[in-house]
Amino acid sequence: MYKYLTRMLIFLMILSSFSMASDWPQYLGPGRNAMSTETGIMRSWPAGGPEVLWTIPMGEGFGGPAITEGTVYVLDRRGEEGDTLRALDLMTGKENWTYSYDAPGKLDHGGSRAVPTVDGNYIYICGPFGDFHCLDKRTHKPVWSKNIWTDHSSEDYPRWGIAQNPLIYGDLVIIASLTTEAGVVAYDKLTGEKKWISSGTTGRAGYVSPKIITLDGEDHVVIILSSNDPVVGLDPQTGKELWSYDGWKCRIPVPNVTEIGDGRLFITGGYKAGSAMIKVEKKSGSFAVSELFKTDEFGTHVHPAMLHEGYLYGHCSTNETRDGLMCMSLEGKVMWQTGRDPLFDKGGFILVDGLFLSVDGNKGWLYLIEPNAEGFKELAKTKLLDTNKCWAPLALTDGKLVIRDQKQMRCVVVK
Repeated sequence: MYKYLTRMLIFLMILSSFSMASDWPQYLGPGRNAMSTETGIMRSWPAGGPEVLWTIPMGEGFGGPAITEGTVYVLDRRGEEGDTLRALDLMTGKENWTYSYDAPGKLDHGGSRAVPTVDGNYIYICGPFGDFHCLDKRTHKPVWSKNIWTDHSSEDYPRWGIAQNPLIYGDLVIIASLTTEAGVVAYDKLTGEKKWISSGTTGRAGYVSPKIITLDGEDHVVIILSSNDPVVGLDPQTGKELWSYDGWKCRIPVPNVTEIGDGRLFITGGYKAGSAMIKVEKKSGSFAVSELFKTDEFGTHVHPAMLHEGYLYGHCSTNETRDGLMCMSLEGKVMWQTGRDPLFDKGGFILVDGLFLSVDGNKGWLYLIEPNAEGFKELAKTKLLDTNKCWAPLALTDGKLVIRDQKQMRCVVVK
């Protein structure tokens, strides 16, 4: 009997681990890098495209979904009145419950901005006016609430509002306030008690969310705070600055860095900022940064660059450039670019099972692409979205891809 119970326990633990591995609980997925460990993705699509499970109307915006345990969570915006967290059934799109709060205001490029973060029984959301809530998904009510902008600043909101995706680290939830008084803030994730605050911004606030990267065996919170501030690595337990690199600046930073390995980090942005490759390593008890190269040829506006088999891929159409999807070596040599055909203007993309699922952010096409350093290799495409500005990050779980534009959200079967 003991052996039987032991085997059953191990079996249930394995099943649980597979279930958790297939979830997409936060911005850019489990690893916060837009990469999925799923397999079995279709290598071709029927003439009419992959099956669409459901379509629901959405308010305008750019906030992508998180998916856990068969539920899709998305932060929607109610015109200029407030925000609503919507909990949808993954298989049907049925709305199971909502939580709304007032947050009046108007923004340039209106609508939602951020992806919810789900951690156990709790959901963390941050609206475009800084309203930061921890919700209990069992009661659908807030456990605690803050405002990451007004709690630390009396200045006007940034022109395009706030686009912060909460980061869970142990007992903390970490988010960037991006004010002159507070750069990054860590709260106790269950009580909302403030645990630490890093130095504030010195320039125009950016739109980069914090990311955990392990360097020399130690976890660092890596972020770019503003147009004037360097890329920094912070101690996630205290907020203390561990290193900084000020050799690269972007007028409005949006994507966070891409971890390459061996201490290397790839930094990229729009507004003609280009990109830089740096190396962070520990020397004599402290961290030092060396610049490996910079380039003006490769720059992504919204989404981070993706690393695959020794090459970087990115949507390099920005407000100033029309370079499309681009492939570049880790030494800074551009291998190819699609240019205007396809443009891939600011669309989201995911790497899964050795393939890219990629949205053209300007025209709403979904592409299936095989990464190849020798040239662009399109396997399939289908028109799924109707509006331009399809810039939201994507989410994938159990072969179901959830995407959105400025008026709708869709769930597509790609497995």
